[in-house]
Amino acid sequence: QVQLVESGGGLVLPGGSLRLSCAGSGFTFSGYAMSWYRQAPGKERELVAGITSTGLRTNYADSVKGRFTVFRDNVKSTVYLQMNSLKPEDTAVFYCNADRNWPPKNMGYWGKGTLVTVSS
Repeated sequence: QVQLVESGGGLVLPGGSLRLSCAGSGFTFSGYAMSWYRQAPGKERELVAGITSTGLRTNYADSVKGRFTVFRDNVKSTVYLQMNSLKPEDTAVFYCNADRNWPPKNMGYWGKGTLVTVSS
């Protein structure tokens, strides 16, 4: 049974940091590109950051470049999203995705999401 389980969300002050984690199981984690998407209230889901199966390439939405970093540990079957300098507009449910395609095509396996709230 494929599972992607996100953790690390929560309430943070503007300018603060959070690290999200996503643990995968039930599939060959090292064979998939991993991505983080987010969906803010009333908005469509958008790709935030992605990393290839080997970890050698990454991509980011323009809105998070320089603030977010995606990385992975294939031994632990876990992908991370380090989020710094958080802004209220980063508030969203963040979803982990495993996709055989690169760049990611909004396909494959999905986690249930973790809520990030940036507010004072």
